[in-house]
Order: sequence, then C-alpha cells, then structure tokens
Amino acid sequence: MTVKVRFAPSPTGRIHAGNVRAALVNWLFAQKNQGVFVLRIDDTDLERSTKENEDLIETDLTWLGLVWDERYNQSKRFDIYQKCADQLKADGRLYPCYETADELDRRRKVQLSRGLPPIYDRAALTLTAEEIAAFEAEGRKPHWRFKLEGKRVAWEDLVRGHCEVDTTSMSDPVLIREDGAFLYTLPSVVDDIDMKISHVIRGEDHVANTGTQIEIFEALSAFFGNAPLPIFAHMPLLVGADGEGLSKRLGSMSISQMREDGIEPLAITSHLAKIGTSDALEAAPSLAALAEGQDFGKMGRAPARYDFDDLMRLNAGVLQAMSYAEAKPRLEALNADLGELFWDTIRMNLHKFNEVTEWAQIVGGDITPKIEDAAFAAKALDLLPADYGRESWSAWSGAIKEATGAKGKALFMPLRQALTGMDHGPDMGALSFLIGRDKIAQRLKG
Repeated sequence: MTVKVRFAPSPTGRIHAGNVRAALVNWLFAQKNQGVFVLRIDDTDLERSTKENEDLIETDLTWLGLVWDERYNQSKRFDIYQKCADQLKADGRLYPCYETADELDRRRKVQLSRGLPPIYDRAALTLTAEEIAAFEAEGRKPHWRFKLEGKRVAWEDLVRGHCEVDTTSMSDPVLIREDGAFLYTLPSVVDDIDMKISHVIRGEDHVANTGTQIEIFEALSAFFGNAPLPIFAHMPLLVGADGEGLSKRLGSMSISQMREDGIEPLAITSHLAKIGTSDALEAAPSLAALAEGQDFGKMGRAPARYDFDDLMRLNAGVLQAMSYAEAKPRLEALNADLGELFWDTIRMNLHKFNEVTEWAQIVGGDITPKIEDAAFAAKALDLLPADYGRESWSAWSGAIKEATGAKGKALFMPLRQALTGMDHGPDMGALSFLIGRDKIAQRLKG
C-alpha cells in the first residue's frame, strides 16, 4: 500500500501549534514510509476563507520544512461533491429537512425534559408531499442530512487501538446547509476517497466523527470503484503545562508569530513531535531524524503537555548544535559575522538567534563597562600582557589573583563586568581574545 496522508487547514486564520502538530505527524509518517503528503486547503467557507491566510499557511509550512507533494483547494472541487451528494440522494441516504434552528432547539429541549437523548428524530422522513410543498411555499429551503445506518462502527486505531462508535446514539449529520453550502464532513470524505488517502491522522476530538465518516465512506465506496477505508490514527490533544486546556496566549500563538519572535523551526517541530511520546524531549538534529524516529507505538493516550519553557529550552539546544557554516548566512544578514571562533564562543549562551547582535556589539563595538572597584580595574590594566593571545586569559587572571588576593567570583565577576558590561556570558578566555587587547585596556579605564 502506498502511504498517502493529508493536512487540511482552513484559511480562516493563522495556523498554530495544534494545527501544525497534525501537519507534522502526517508529514513525518509520509517521510518514514516513502509516502505522499497532501496539502488540501479547506476553503469551502467562501465568506471566511482568504487568499492572505492561504498564502500564510504555505509560508509557515515551508518555513518549518513541511513541504507537500500534492496540493488542492476544496473550493475548486464543488462539482465532485455535488455528484456524490446526488448519488447519496438517489440511494436514499441524503434526505431533505425543513426544520428551522429554533424548531430544532425546542425539540431538543423537549427530548431532554423527557429524559431522551437530544438527537434528531428523523421527522423529515415522514413529511408528505403536501407538507413539503407548504414549506416550499413559505420560502423554506431544505438542509440535507445523511441517514445513518444505526450500527456499531469499529476500526483499529494506530494510537487508540480497537475503537467502536454506536451511530444509533447520533443525530443524522447535516451535510448540506439551506443555502446549498457543503459542510466539512462530505467534502472531507469525498476527497479522502478520491485522492486515495491511505491514513487519516488527526486529533482525538474527531473520534466521535469517525463513525459517521466511515458510514459515508461505505455509502460512497461503490461510486469510486469500491474504494477501501483509510486507516485512522487519533492523537491525544495538547494541554498546557498545568494539565489544563492551553492558555489563550499559548493556544493562539500562531506559527508566524513564533517565527517573528525568533523561535527556530527545528525547535518547534522537535517539541511537537516529542511531546506526548516516550521519547526524550530534546532538539533533533534534523527533520529526517524526527521522521526516522516517528512511531505511533511511542504515543501515549494521555494529553500531550505543551510547555513553552520546554520549547525555549529546545530552541537554545538547536542554536547550540548549529554549525558555523549553517549560521554564517544568518550572521551576515545581521551584520554579526565575526568568524567561526566568535560563533563557537557565543552560541552556547544564545536563547534566540538574534541575540548574536548583542554579543557582536560587545566584541566589536562600544559598550559601557561596569566597574565598581576602580583600584581593582587599574591593577588588572597594569598586569595586562602587552601581547594578548588566545591563551592569555589564564595567565592574566592568575596574575591578578596573586596581586589582589581576589579569587572565584570576586576575581572573575569584576573582570567580566568591565570587559563585557554583563554579569554572565560565554567563556572569558575566548571572549577576551575576541575583544582584543586595545578594547580590554580601554574598558578597564572606565
């Protein structure tokens, strides 16, 4: 079987962590199995979908490295949805209903008051021709419901194992609105069959929908030449670090916002690929490595905890592992390329890449030194070697220790503050060499 998966975002807003986790797992699964990754834009809601959001989805996925093999717009496929709807109508599986939203709401309330489940009672199936004509004369347009068979629908889920849904406990789903617009379910199933999607990988909030969708798959199978059902995998949803639902700030943080904030794409993909699994939460060397390790058997059933602090730790890990060759174009773009030694010296202290500009300024520009003990700084200046080389720091700091009696933090903190204006930072041996003797002397003078 050729593995073929899909990611079907709606271009009604920016994609965020929850969306991208679904895209990522689908992409990794396709990569691992030499399969096909489909980007399918769910733009059937013509009023809310925008080209701007569609373009931004493509930009975000490309930036993350999740490049697609095939691409479709559902808004260009209405003809095939209509043909399938006509077939379902002819088969008696799609039937017109004329109730208004208020009427349905009142009916549900009555059912609840009687201790009955608030599901649709299929009253539309008993309408006479005269009653239908009367509704039409009023100007009512029907919405169309799919007639469920009312059975236990079972499937073997790659994450959840054996699953069953009893469709007798469900309302017949509305597939077409009064205005003729297709709702999500029908285009999704039609496309999955027509595009030969082999695996449907998504969040567990779709589990209840799967029974309905399998029945629609089965109803349309003959129309598509006895197409087989896809295999399903329903992933646990994301929760915040506290185990509760994602906070508004984290839950709504778009990928484009993360990009603007300087978060590395590999940190995002490493984080989303590893949370909720038995793998250690660490930055992967590449997307290929993530794909190689992808395994639904590692995915737990508990909600996956999305901790922004973990993401930032992985972000630092990505930068720490980044080679100079990889960093060089970005350093040049920021006018902060001071050579390989500079990058190797400061990368272990970076949380975001753009922090390199601060260290480039410390090394090559002007700073305000912090000097609390002028006598100590003066003694350090007196002992500064005339020829300051790569290995001079140890001997110089040792001489200062002997001359002043300062040691440990009392020795190294004043030197770091005077030379960098900072209380923390990279190894001072390499950093002081990069700063150079002239700037060291200038800064010790205050």
